Amino acid sequence: MELRQLRYFVAVAEELHFGRAARRLHMAQPPLSQAIKQLESELGATLLARTSRRVELTDAGRLLLDEARRTLAQADRAATTARLAAQGATGWLRLAFVASAACDILPSLLPAQRAAAPDVSLQLRELTTERQIDALDRDEVDLGIAREVEAREGLVITPLRDEPLVAALPADHPQAARAALALRELADEPFVMTPRRAVPRLHDTILALCRAAGFSPRVVQEALQFPTILSLVSAGVGAAIVPAPVAAFRSDGVAYVPLSDRDAQSAVAFVHRADHEGAVLRSVLDRALTTLAAPPQA
Repeated sequence: MELRQLRYFVAVAEELHFGRAARRLHMAQPPLSQAIKQLESELGATLLARTSRRVELTDAGRLLLDEARRTLAQADRAATTARLAAQGATGWLRLAFVASAACDILPSLLPAQRAAAPDVSLQLRELTTERQIDALDRDEVDLGIAREVEAREGLVITPLRDEPLVAALPADHPQAARAALALRELADEPFVMTPRRAVPRLHDTILALCRAAGFSPRVVQEALQFPTILSLVSAGVGAAIVPAPVAAFRSDGVAYVPLSDRDAQSAVAFVHRADHEGAVLRSVLDRALTTLAAPPQA
């Protein structure tokens, strides 16, 4: 029994007239009649009682009509699902992100993604760049929003933007009201930084900037999470260098001052495995690049 036969049968059963059913199916009546006879022969049951005046469903025909409608509806749903999946419009994606992406990247990307592809489910995980790379290797995530990613074989890196780095200072700091400052002006300050063992790339970027400015930062406290770093800054423990979007946390007692140093920025990129790029991943990535085209302001 083929789906074509079921469609023919449903048309005749609903019209109760071979001529009207044939017109509805855009075919001639004789092959339609032959197809119904073949279906009855295959099933070993009479489905339609035919007289010179009318066509009526038998008990077997009425039962088959209900099942045929369900079968055809399910087949249509399956075909639609397959088409949408091929377009990246349905399915799921495991998306990892660095903490700062929760400040401005995800709030922009997620509503746009839901509006454009509501049947795509995003499974979100906050991971440092290093843990994202490990998770990609173990096939635990599909796509990452990472910071300062190093190129390597088997990894596809799609640059998103260079985010300005800013100085986070206690609100009562003498430099807190500045429109901008050079990093060298913070040479004598105590610093709060992320630990290198957990976030080596951002840590090394900030360290290199300080050294280029002529000093090595005096680190008095380490903290992994940006809210913790900002709380320590607010408490007067020290200054911190953070990506500009972190200012969205709006911690009381913290002032954010742009840095005038030319290289005071941090690269954010999407990353995925070269051997793992399906339609959903590509559609999410393309939409993200379009949605997030504008760079954040320092």
